[in-house]
Amino acid sequence: MQLYHRDAIEGAVGIDQAALSAVEAGFAALGRGEVVQPPILSMAIEEANGEVDVKTAHVRGAERFAIKVSPGFFDNPALGLPSLNGLMLVLSARTGRVEAVLFDEGYLTQVRTALAGAIAARHLSRETSRRVTVLGAGEQAECQVQALRLVRDLDTLDVWARRREGAETYAERMRAAGLTVNVHDDIAEACAAADIIVTATPSRMPLLHARDLPAGVHVTAMGSDSPEKRELDASVLTRADAFVCDTRAQSEGNGELKVFEGGEVPFKVHELGRVIAERQRLRLTDDTLTVCDLTGTGVQDTAIASYALSRLAGDG
Repeated sequence: MQLYHRDAIEGAVGIDQAALSAVEAGFAALGRGEVVQPPILSMAIEEANGEVDVKTAHVRGAERFAIKVSPGFFDNPALGLPSLNGLMLVLSARTGRVEAVLFDEGYLTQVRTALAGAIAARHLSRETSRRVTVLGAGEQAECQVQALRLVRDLDTLDVWARRREGAETYAERMRAAGLTVNVHDDIAEACAAADIIVTATPSRMPLLHARDLPAGVHVTAMGSDSPEKRELDASVLTRADAFVCDTRAQSEGNGELKVFEGGEVPFKVHELGRVIAERQRLRLTDDTLTVCDLTGTGVQDTAIASYALSRLAGDG
């Protein structure tokens, strides 16, 4: 068994085309029905303002599978510690023996989440997309744009965040990456000229409404990954010409479909894996409005962990 720490993992895995291909292959396998993926195991540790999620999946025929343990303890910054942490166990799919522990401190989740957003945009946004709006100014907001640039030739970024100071700091980093960046105090203004909108916040109340959406925009919602969180108003979902999620069950429990509270969803729900595997064309014209809700799946974790281990072991 090998133990790898974050520095080594960061040196081996980045937000690049090879990692994107690995995660996209995981989505496609899910879409073909080749994945065993149990529900997320979640546990709250209320006295410490913490939570722990466990995700896993096995792609039939693959040599390895991963189990990810992802804790979030949100009072940690006051202690000088990061809020998010975690590790991935990589096991043999033939013997069940542990092959490696990837003590990545959440890095691989950060990477695969960013790549999932890029994959959604590649299959759902206009190929001519140049301008992206990001709601949020944290690490994932930066990673999402970095990943999007793998699939779209972006030149302009509009940003909104609850804290203007945070948005300005984020804007400085993104200008250094070669983008024209505009900071906005109003969400509608930030979205007015967008080709792609990414929501990457921990919001518990809807931020984005149908009235904020220009014709033909693609929206990727990243932040709603638990029953308490929500970024999209129901009007965004019902206005969409095509609504896509990573899995319907997770979207209904943790993602944006929970707005319907177990009732009938008044539109067709597509899953991203099937869109990829079946080469579905959901964008019919430049004015088609698409929405993708990504809650994070175990197959993404197995895909990125297996890819990371192959890189670290020198066989990939």
